[in-house]
Amino acid sequence: MRIDKFLNATNITKRRAIALDMLNEGVIALNGLRVKPSKEVKVGDIIAITYLDKTKRYEVLAIPTLKTIPKAQSHLYIKNLD
Repeated sequence: MRIDKFLNATNITKRRAIALDMLNEGVIALNGLRVKPSKEVKVGDIIAITYLDKTKRYEVLAIPTLKTIPKAQSHLYIKNLD
């Protein structure tokens, strides 16, 4: 699954357009590297989002098959590392 779709599907970002903007600005890294929105996410990857005052890191536990998942089920797909 593309990283922009993954961020939206797992409720890390509210909309895919926000994920696209963040990826294009370089504030999201996959395994320590800045990536394009089309980069494929795999199980075990680490996603880091750098905000003005902090960095949030997530580990990919599973790839969702649905377009969006309920927020109550997001812990099945991502693990917050911070």
